[in-house]
Amino acid sequence: MTRIPADDPNTRLFLRHTLATLAYRAGKTVRGTPAAYGDYRASESSPRVIEILAHIGDLMDWVLTQLQGSPRWNSSTPLAWDAEVARFFAAIGAADRHLADGLPIGYDPARMFQGGIADALTHTGQLAMLRRLSGHKMKGESYARADIEVGRVGLDQVSPDPANEFD
Repeated sequence: MTRIPADDPNTRLFLRHTLATLAYRAGKTVRGTPAAYGDYRASESSPRVIEILAHIGDLMDWVLTQLQGSPRWNSSTPLAWDAEVARFFAAIGAADRHLADGLPIGYDPARMFQGGIADALTHTGQLAMLRRLSGHKMKGESYARADIEVGRVGLDQVSPDPANEFD
């Protein structure tokens, strides 16, 4: 496996950009949705949307413990919809602050990316698909042209150019 140096400033910048990308994409899937969206499931045997979002929040908590050098997993019980959305963004914000503050990266960045971060991106795609299936439409977007900014990891991100969006 290729080792990515944890002490390289470009590694820190890449991880922060990745977290901002995740926040942007996840924000698009939950922004303006009612609590009923959180209760949606594609089938009786599949998880509810809120359970997927809670899992993504747990992944971001795990990433923070990896950054801190003490990886540990926690499976949370989902909160009410708005509280779970807030918990996710708080967790991603805590991981970004660790990186922004220049604190040591206590875990292999490549493994952190291929594990928790990539998994969170995959689940964000599930949320987008489930949003459409649930009847809570959202527009697609050219994410390559999205206004993603390092350090901006909150729910308040929106596409400044509607031309980037499509039905």
